[in-house]
Amino acid sequence: MKYIILIGDGMGDYPIEALGGLTPIEKASTPNLDRLAKEGLIARVRTTPEGLSPGSDVAIMTLMGYNPKGVLTGRGPLEAAALNIPLNPGDSAFRLNLVTLDLGDDIIMRNHAAGDITSPEAAELLEALTKNLPLKNRTVHQGVSYRNLLVWPDGADLNLPSLPPHDYRDQSVKKFLYDQALEPVMSLVKASWAVLDTHPVNQKRRAQNLPPANSIWLWGQGQAPKIRTYREKWGLSGATVSAVDIIRGLALYSGLEPLTVPGATGLLDTNYQGKVSAGLKALKEKDLVIIHLEAPDEMSHQGDLAAKLKAIENFDKLIVGPVLEGLRDMGPYRLMAACDHFTTLKLRTHSDDPVPMVFYDSTKPAASGTAGYSEKNSLASGRLIPDGPTLGEFIFGPERPL
Repeated sequence: MKYIILIGDGMGDYPIEALGGLTPIEKASTPNLDRLAKEGLIARVRTTPEGLSPGSDVAIMTLMGYNPKGVLTGRGPLEAAALNIPLNPGDSAFRLNLVTLDLGDDIIMRNHAAGDITSPEAAELLEALTKNLPLKNRTVHQGVSYRNLLVWPDGADLNLPSLPPHDYRDQSVKKFLYDQALEPVMSLVKASWAVLDTHPVNQKRRAQNLPPANSIWLWGQGQAPKIRTYREKWGLSGATVSAVDIIRGLALYSGLEPLTVPGATGLLDTNYQGKVSAGLKALKEKDLVIIHLEAPDEMSHQGDLAAKLKAIENFDKLIVGPVLEGLRDMGPYRLMAACDHFTTLKLRTHSDDPVPMVFYDSTKPAASGTAGYSEKNSLASGRLIPDGPTLGEFIFGPERPL
């Protein structure tokens, strides 16, 4: 038996007036997902355990069949693993975003991704930050685009909240910057302004009418988790395909191989064919492959309805369809397709609603006959998978529990 998990990050959403009360998934053309829903089984999955935030680290770990509660402390250590950055006991890894702040009287988070700044531009800015910030024993590490890291030795003792910058798009963040309890982190954020604001990279970006990366933002901190591997838990080998370091980090901690695909960007222009080809090639030798597409989430954070629709349609046409075609000669398989969380266009951030999931077992088609893949149809099914371990048993177990 082969196992395939396809994740369209942030596809879920609420009904939108401009779409006549439909959600983006309902409006988008998704014939492959709809066929899976009709010929297989549709349900909802609760991907965010009570008390946790609906981040992709939490939600995707749930879709992988784990319970993140009590295991994950933040996405920073996952990204550190993906970048081969060792963490000692007690170290904290922070996600370091390059962001765009409106540095007026009321400081506004204008862009959590600095307009998707390029990696070469980011490298120049990170070099300047390393030379000029009062880092002491802390270290800065480059990731991809705006997504970078700061490792803080003995940072586990800080016990500070995580403040995802995408949760505050076009909102004031001044109260955080001058909150005394957050001073250890925010003092570094404020120190970055003098380094970045007039940097040649940002001068050029302003001249091109692009958002400047005029601040860092530290969040998503945590320590290295301890996770049972797929081999230990299910007796399975596997691989992941994603442009996002948290998925690569989850892969490493769970004993899966993170595959590198040239041109995988996490945006609409990602290398779809390369991702599918890499996943299907790995599946010939391994038991499981997870293919993740970040673009729907990024388009949602930007509040771009047309781009989100395009991202969902690309997921269906360029990921789901070719994977199904490639599985024809692969033998028996079980396939799950889902989003990890809602990323709402109205709020431009995540919500913890249970997500729509479709499941297809080539040896036992369920023939649910539902109208297609959507939030509404998954709710109407009456099926709710309450947590990651139950989902894992559903996908990998000898008998389906639903």
